[in-house]
Amino acid sequence: MGGKFYIRILIILVIFISGTKVFANYSLIYESPVDEERKDSIPIYPDLVYEYKIAELNNMTPIELVYNERVRRYIDVYTIERREHLAEIIGLAELYFPIFEEMLDKYQLPLELKYLAIVESALDPRAISSSAAVGLWQFKINTSKMFDLEVNSYVDERCDPYKSTEAACSYLQYLYRIYDDWQLALAAYNGGPGVVRNAIARSGGKTDFWEIHEYLPAQTNGYVPAFIAVNYVMNHYADHNIKPVKSEFIYLDIDTVKINKAATFKRISEVTKIPVETLQYLNPSYKLDHIPKMKEPATVILPAKKIRTFLRNEDAIYDESVTIKDNSDAIEVGKTNGKIKIIHEVAKGEYFHKIAIKYNCTIDDIKIWNSLPTNDLSVGQSLDIWVNPQMARIIEEERIRPKQQRDTTDRFIYYTVQNGDTVWSIAEKFNCRSISELKEENNIANENDLKPGKKLKIYLNK
Repeated sequence: MGGKFYIRILIILVIFISGTKVFANYSLIYESPVDEERKDSIPIYPDLVYEYKIAELNNMTPIELVYNERVRRYIDVYTIERREHLAEIIGLAELYFPIFEEMLDKYQLPLELKYLAIVESALDPRAISSSAAVGLWQFKINTSKMFDLEVNSYVDERCDPYKSTEAACSYLQYLYRIYDDWQLALAAYNGGPGVVRNAIARSGGKTDFWEIHEYLPAQTNGYVPAFIAVNYVMNHYADHNIKPVKSEFIYLDIDTVKINKAATFKRISEVTKIPVETLQYLNPSYKLDHIPKMKEPATVILPAKKIRTFLRNEDAIYDESVTIKDNSDAIEVGKTNGKIKIIHEVAKGEYFHKIAIKYNCTIDDIKIWNSLPTNDLSVGQSLDIWVNPQMARIIEEERIRPKQQRDTTDRFIYYTVQNGDTVWSIAEKFNCRSISELKEENNIANENDLKPGKKLKIYLNK
């Protein structure tokens, strides 16, 4: 702990002394060789910047995150060589990360382990490695049996996002109990406990990953550096001009049903009007577009808006002689009768589900009221929301109630943003009370809002 503290202080002092010129003088621009006409700029930062940002991430996790040349190499792979692929992965994370986080929380494991699935499979649930490991978490068939993952001619639960994630959590928990060190546990996840045990023996009993890595196979040798790099790029991709590619579905778009009988994707599609391709995408564990009757109820992942249709017509899905019911009595959405319209301004960190809960409505209501075809929201966006009269009165009272004022003894200055400035470099320069306060006071949603010439109101710490 002491060493990490002094390194961080040293970095802060260097940044403070150098000012923002540490970025302006040393950041480079790499021109993408892929598309010369577009001339997409790819920022490349000095080691000091990567070291500081990874140190910040390290403060928030029990997994030791360090910066070195090997980590830098993997950062370059993701942010330069495979930046288009990374943009797709970031989009897929909106579908899979909430599943991972719920399971990691259940097993009381560090949430940062969600990034491991990117190293393993690039968030492709049907990924197959050269060693025949399969799925988001890359289980070989013999290992999958240890965690009760079913693999047969119809089903491969290594591809099931929910069941494979639980198996991975159980395995990671087991490996950490062996080594009491997350870096060694990660190496063992990749290469196996025997590989790590042999490397420790060959090193003379050392138990630090960076001291035994030369005794590990090449793939396992690079595994921990890759994991650290992914932690960095998933938190700072915007700094590298990487724009996420939206996934067709995010976590809030899907839901699950349990079935006790056999069914085919073809019949489910006929009844619910869900394209077979969508069923295949959401249910990668069913190999032949067929859900067999299993010992335990089978899980089917569907678009959330189709769950009611599925349940109303479940008998027709199993028996083609049963008449398909229409959806005329489905819950009516977008109703405004007896309601009062208010305007909600989207704040940072808000999303459809959070807003719907706040106003006691549904996501579909909000979309219909505002003619929104997608799940995209932007900070500051105005939304029409219809609420009952009682809630409207409460909201109006809150709006006219005088807002809590700042302490009149607080002092502030105005600062003009310079080339190379970042939010955290400005916060450090002026010893701000917090980065979040600096962002909130100046309506900064992300680093892209920080343009040279912009004036910032900065409260000085007493």
